[in-house]
Amino acid sequence: MTPRKKLQDIKGFSEAVAGKVIDAANKISPINTFRTANEVLQRRDKVVKITTGAQNLDEVLGGGVETASLTEFHGEFRTGKTQLCYTLAIACQTDPEEGGGGGKVFWLDTEGTFNPERLKPICDRFDIDYTAALENILTLRLYTTDALLDAPRLLHAQIMDDRDTGPFRLIIVDSVMALFRQDYSGRGELSERQQKLGQLLAHLKKIAETYNIAVVCTNQVTANPDGSMFAASAKPIGGNVLGHAMQTRVQLKKGRDNSRYGKVVQGPNLPEAQCQFVITEQGIQNED
Repeated sequence: MTPRKKLQDIKGFSEAVAGKVIDAANKISPINTFRTANEVLQRRDKVVKITTGAQNLDEVLGGGVETASLTEFHGEFRTGKTQLCYTLAIACQTDPEEGGGGGKVFWLDTEGTFNPERLKPICDRFDIDYTAALENILTLRLYTTDALLDAPRLLHAQIMDDRDTGPFRLIIVDSVMALFRQDYSGRGELSERQQKLGQLLAHLKKIAETYNIAVVCTNQVTANPDGSMFAASAKPIGGNVLGHAMQTRVQLKKGRDNSRYGKVVQGPNLPEAQCQFVITEQGIQNED
């Protein structure tokens, strides 16, 4: 899946050597071959849907967050993005029969907001041992876009190192655009920012499809100058590069008290739909 020119960036890799590496890789695992639609459908049977903890949200997502795809949750401050990720990180560890993924979790923390103490009441809710759950969540604190762009390489290596101890089923990026906003400013750097963003999302998509892992990204929003009563007053940042890379996009909005609204605004096989749920210490869930 690696372009020839990227291989040539490796010290000692000439164009001829890169070509031989690609040829050898294709003999071991041929990916550039045609597949019948039936074969694609059979691969879809392996997709796992991880519960969000709120049945209403699961229903509009077609059963939960899918593996082998990228899902984005965007919204304003305190709309429940990180609490949703905490819930997914614990729910992912439950058995598939219970709506989980039966696997481990990566958490890429770009804002320094990850707090393992907030997982305790969610573990109690799902009847999961707190200490064991923390061992199954591998966190990586990232401070620059360079580190974030290098994260897929580390993910690949860790997945292979841990393949005998159980699968990974979820990668959380909280949040996907924070470092890009920090390290690239102004229109003069917009083109480079979007190019780097596209590379990151392409790598994450390869990991999702190769290892059958769900990738969940939270995203910030910005004011929409064209907003009106008929259009969203805030839109997710990242532009078309982010929008096209995500298979599913969900907008989160505040309601009264601790209630929140989730609206599917993009999905390959999902109708546009909205639901309501609540945020509690035990994660997101339906109202009683």
